[in-house]
Amino acid sequence: MLTGSSARHLSKCRLNGSVEPAMNTTPDFAAVRWLRVTMRASGNLRLYSVVGRKLPTAKEPKSVPYRMRIFAPNSVVAKSRFWYFIRQLKKMKKGSGEILACDRIHPRKPLMVKNYGIWLRYNSRSGTHNMYKEYRDMTEEGAVTQMYREMGARHRARAESIQIIDVKQIPASKCKRPYITQFHDSKLKFPLPHRVNRNLHHPRFTTRRPNTAF
Repeated sequence: MLTGSSARHLSKCRLNGSVEPAMNTTPDFAAVRWLRVTMRASGNLRLYSVVGRKLPTAKEPKSVPYRMRIFAPNSVVAKSRFWYFIRQLKKMKKGSGEILACDRIHPRKPLMVKNYGIWLRYNSRSGTHNMYKEYRDMTEEGAVTQMYREMGARHRARAESIQIIDVKQIPASKCKRPYITQFHDSKLKFPLPHRVNRNLHHPRFTTRRPNTAF
């Protein structure tokens, strides 16, 4: 640990939120443990399958591996979230464990619109709340990304305070939210702001710009 003027300088930089060159030229990595990887829902989230276990010891030579499905922007954040959840469930932590695999799970049928139900828990400024959300998207990752955007806009929920309990694809008959069921209509119509150009007998190349507006 840093002592004396170096420690005071580090605490001053942390409180002010500024990054200044330290007085000591030899960095001490134990003094900056508060710099941890936080969950930031930047861009489109991806689904990862993270497998980890506790390091084998003489007392416990065969440790049980655990697998989690993590939504994260990249593999680094996915591994960090794995250790965040596993240390709450089991007696494991990053210092005494290892990551066996971190693979991307690609979506099935990414060109078909589907209904998704998301069960989540998040910590607000007043307490912990459970929620159920419904979204229409082509992939499971897109539905979770919508959820993070809505929770940040409506409830000011930070990404690291949201914990996804379950994500399931639900049929149209099981949907509850009106903003989802309004699209389950066989006679649903949308206005056509631009008409399709079907000039089959016109020349392929012309000097006039096409006009598709009504």
